[in-house]
Amino acid sequence: MVDFTTIHASNASLPTHLTAVFVGGTSGIGLYTLLALARHCKAPKIYIIGRSHAAADSILADLQTINPNGTYTFLASDVSLIKNVDAACALIAQKELCINILCLSQGAVSVGRETGEGLHLIASLVLHSRTRFILNLLPLLRAAQGVKRVVSVFTGTKEGPLAAAELQMRSVKSPLRARGQAASAVTLLLEEVGRRAPEVGFVHTYPGFVSSNIGRDFGVMAKGLGWVFEKTVGRWVYVPVEESGERNLWLCTSARFAGAAGKTDVEVAVGTDGRMGSGVYTVDEKGQTGGEAVLQVLRDMRAQKKDVWAWEEVRKEFLRITGKESM
Repeated sequence: MVDFTTIHASNASLPTHLTAVFVGGTSGIGLYTLLALARHCKAPKIYIIGRSHAAADSILADLQTINPNGTYTFLASDVSLIKNVDAACALIAQKELCINILCLSQGAVSVGRETGEGLHLIASLVLHSRTRFILNLLPLLRAAQGVKRVVSVFTGTKEGPLAAAELQMRSVKSPLRARGQAASAVTLLLEEVGRRAPEVGFVHTYPGFVSSNIGRDFGVMAKGLGWVFEKTVGRWVYVPVEESGERNLWLCTSARFAGAAGKTDVEVAVGTDGRMGSGVYTVDEKGQTGGEAVLQVLRDMRAQKKDVWAWEEVRKEFLRITGKESM
């Protein structure tokens, strides 16, 4: 495990100005991370994209208390829809010449629901929406000075075979059974984008058990069981929310996860292709990159051209919905 003291020291030395976009930032890990950024960066500029106006009002008030020198903007959007993703990105592009951080934590655990654009909801949020945000905002990330980072919060280091016949996994009835396939798809899609922007660092992370709103779509009984679990054994299992925010802010800013073309004075991490500092990283809740078993799974997927297949499946849906690969 990467020592928390090391992480806190890194976060305490952030640049004075950072511009960040948090998608899914009105609750859970995205929220904890942006609060950590506000605590450590002297004059941050933070965009928060989510659905809840009520939650956003409370967060914006808290941010002003934590750091009144920051600039905070909430953009209301249902980002399961690709056209809404494009609209949110267009608003940011009108206001900013560059951004330093794109943190993506939007998601859902319900299966069998379709979006208005004909995508499986769970796949749309984890794969299509996230990839579209990255593609749309990549020019702004590449234009930034210093930190240039994309962090996708999902199930990094849990990669498994891409076994289902279709990428959106409509036939898989349990999110847990789909975890390995979805994890590999997220990582392989980041690798494709990473080849287009070698100066940007891309991190797929698993945050561990953290109190969040991810179970909002569960039934009453499941929510009740989750509440009991958190209140009884959660203190031994769950990562404290402030620590979670600090750890994910470290992933967003540490030079250890720099892009392949980035220059850094610190020791870089091992990337998903097994090379030091290759620009795309899969990281667990302890801050450690995926071991040999994970790297072998990814090698096998590339040998089977599953990376090409996953990219073409996502790209095909973008073209169907908008007529363009990106905004």
